[in-house]
Amino acid sequence: MSVTSRYREAWEGFWREASEEPGAVFWDAEPALTVGVHLPLFERHLAAPGLPLVDLGCGNGTQTRFLADRFPHVVGADLSAAALDHARRADRAGQARYRLFDGSEKNDAETLHAELGDANVYMRGVLHQCEPDDRQPLVNSLAALVGERGRAFVVELAEAAGAVLRGLAQSPEGPPAKLAPVFRHGIAPGEVSDAAIPDYLRTTGLTILASGELPLITTEFTADGRRIELPSKWLVAGRTA
Repeated sequence: MSVTSRYREAWEGFWREASEEPGAVFWDAEPALTVGVHLPLFERHLAAPGLPLVDLGCGNGTQTRFLADRFPHVVGADLSAAALDHARRADRAGQARYRLFDGSEKNDAETLHAELGDANVYMRGVLHQCEPDDRQPLVNSLAALVGERGRAFVVELAEAAGAVLRGLAQSPEGPPAKLAPVFRHGIAPGEVSDAAIPDYLRTTGLTILASGELPLITTEFTADGRRIELPSKWLVAGRTA
């Protein structure tokens, strides 16, 4: 079953409102602090580095463009047409392709896999923003894209991030300016248990090849000038037989 129209419209509203200024979106930190940190962890486990690479949940394409500088065939895939409009406008050199993609819809994953073949997949901070009933279907789609030869790098907020976000949301001054639109559009990050994400992946037949912890860097700062960082966990997964 595809995502609800309410959920899709929430993301459309968010991205239609979002500024195109670099760093205007809460999680849209510069690649040197995000995918640039993740890529060395991912690359060492790639069985076939020449496969197409899908940035799943690409948003406005900041990380996609970084990946397109380093891989020959990169596709940014997102649920929101408004997000993809941002991505295409920012990608003036046409470094990557962009694709409207419902990760909870099996047919979308099968169609994209039929076009690309097996792919390596980068997915940052997407699962915890999904409706609970869409989480396993999303990971099923990720596994379908990976196929037999691809690898997936998945990084998601840790359980401990929930307390940090609640504290930010409930501060006397209100949530930070860049976090407020997330709550206003009804797409506040949900809480996914640390144990659930490996289970979602194993259910699809993928094997966890590596894992670890890193802060998820945001573009927002506290009143005393400290950058807000959220606890996160990363995994590399793929098929081993």
